[in-house]
Order: sequence, then structure tokens, then C-alpha cells
Amino acid sequence: MTLNNEALVELQSQLAFQEDTLQALNDTLIRQQQRIDAMEQELSLHRQKLVELMEALAERASASAAIDERPPHY
Repeated sequence: MTLNNEALVELQSQLAFQEDTLQALNDTLIRQQQRIDAMEQELSLHRQKLVELMEALAERASASAAIDERPPHY
């Protein structure tokens, strides 16, 4: 069975369209992964800052509690 010229041109056209679509999807996937990587890095920095702030707050609270304690002779 032989394909006529029109059918062959149509198949080539479809293949080219699919290749373009695949490349566009690949480019989109790469950009999304780059954004995800950047967001993960930012989230990590925010987590570290939160830990530092919580530690500083705990230190202030314990220092404040020590100051507010009544001396033993009361």
C-alpha cells in the first residue's frame, strides 16, 4: 500500500505540529520547575528565619520570666 502525496504531506504536517507542541510543553515544564526550585529555596529561607525568631522569642520569654520571679524571701 502506498500513500499518495497529499496524505504524506498531511502526516508530515501533523508530525511537525506535534513536535512544536511537545517543545512548547517541554519549555513550560522547564520554567515551572525553575519556579518550583526558586520557591523551595525561598521557603527554606523563611523556615530558617522563623526558627531564629522563635528561638529569640523563647529566650526573651525565659529572661522576662526570670526577672518577674519573686525573690525567695517573699
